[in-house]
Amino acid sequence: MDNFDDLKALWHTAKTDDLPSSEQIMQLVTKFRRQKLRRKWMMIISAFFFSGLLTATLITSNHRLATTYIGGLLMVATGIMIAVREIRSLKRFRQLEDQSNLDFVAFLEQTRRNQLYHYKKTMVLNVTLSSAGWFLYMYESVHRHPLWLFILYGAFTVYLAVMWFVVRPRSFKKNAAKLDATRERLNNILNQLKQS
Repeated sequence: MDNFDDLKALWHTAKTDDLPSSEQIMQLVTKFRRQKLRRKWMMIISAFFFSGLLTATLITSNHRLATTYIGGLLMVATGIMIAVREIRSLKRFRQLEDQSNLDFVAFLEQTRRNQLYHYKKTMVLNVTLSSAGWFLYMYESVHRHPLWLFILYGAFTVYLAVMWFVVRPRSFKKNAAKLDATRERLNNILNQLKQS
């Protein structure tokens, strides 16, 4: 019976002022889940739409050089790879609905690992394939005009450099900070619950 008295005393002395209610925690999880699902569905729809549009353009247009078809196919393949990756990750986010706090923290840890893998591997492959595809696709339009070729390829190279060395690291840091803040908040809640 001593254990029950100790537990009862601990229960009455635990400080729960700064702990969020269960409704607030569920709102946090639901908001996180809804945001991610909406973004994933928009990415899937747009990847399939633009891949289909590019495929239709390749089929209906009369291109003379093989580079145009190769470039178009590289960009279509990139779009399909993006859509498939997003479809795979939908399953994880659909299962997120009813989980314990520990399961949600583990889910956030896995999301962080997936984010790092995407940043280091998947994004590199996608950007490389789509950039090579774009360079090949646009070659037929400007190969007879050296000035236009230089201007177009130079502008696209500058655009790629800015996106790769400025925008990409900033967006990764921003997304990582959001995820880390959510994870840290839940870890603090779990640590407080363990201490009480």
